[in-house]
Amino acid sequence: MKQGDIVVRLSYGEDIRFRIETIRGNQAILRGLEVRLLADAPLADLVPAPVTDEENSRGWNEIIEAKIALLAQDVERMLEQTRGSAAQSRTYEDVFDLPGKVLHLDGDVNYMRKCMEVYGKLKIPAVGHYFPETQMAEALQHLLPEIRPDIVVITGHDGLYKNHVSKQDLASYKNSHHFVQAVQTVRAYERNRDVMTVIAGACQSHFEALLQAGANFASSPGRILIHALDPVQVAVKAAYTSIRDTVRITEVLAGTQSGLKGMGGYETRGSFRLGSPKVN
Repeated sequence: MKQGDIVVRLSYGEDIRFRIETIRGNQAILRGLEVRLLADAPLADLVPAPVTDEENSRGWNEIIEAKIALLAQDVERMLEQTRGSAAQSRTYEDVFDLPGKVLHLDGDVNYMRKCMEVYGKLKIPAVGHYFPETQMAEALQHLLPEIRPDIVVITGHDGLYKNHVSKQDLASYKNSHHFVQAVQTVRAYERNRDVMTVIAGACQSHFEALLQAGANFASSPGRILIHALDPVQVAVKAAYTSIRDTVRITEVLAGTQSGLKGMGGYETRGSFRLGSPKVN
């Protein structure tokens, strides 16, 4: 076994595919290949995943294309509703669209690139940065005044320690306390939760602590695994919901891979604006 290998854990029935992040002695630090889970395991518990890199890459692309197709349908429906409720004196040709601007911080560089691909195909202005979860709060101090986003996504990998004492204790989580600090940094910069929407967390993250810190949407109410693209799906809906409306919480969260146990949140105003007249 070596860094970068794709493996599964024998003790967990080979249920989740991981990439080996680092090896420390006889222990490997693992990052989920499709889910935002951070884990560790003895090297003796690991075996190569029964897929090739080519198969894995093809699977990723198929998932992304399917997600983009569904999101594109939702975006078009939302645009029709927004335009239909706009002033009737204007035709569709008279207006231009301005989705909310996204700042996406990700603790996984591969996921960050895939997420940026989704934003790009859906025509959402977005800036993405890879930072280890431990550095996100500090990075936001510099990025927020520079980028001035409408929506901030703070995600990466997380998980409950195997022998955790309490799910209410932040010390029971591998990265939730870093996500909490990052959310607090955003709220120190912008307190109004309708001016700047924050989406935070990863697999099994401390949902309540993230909301208390100031996140509008967070994972994971049921302390379950979430798909790598779940935070992006919420960001897309927030970016294309009109500033005159609130994000339809149950509809948005039910559309994620992990559902209502994976992501939660509260009523939040959208970030999408119509402009007129349309110019080249």
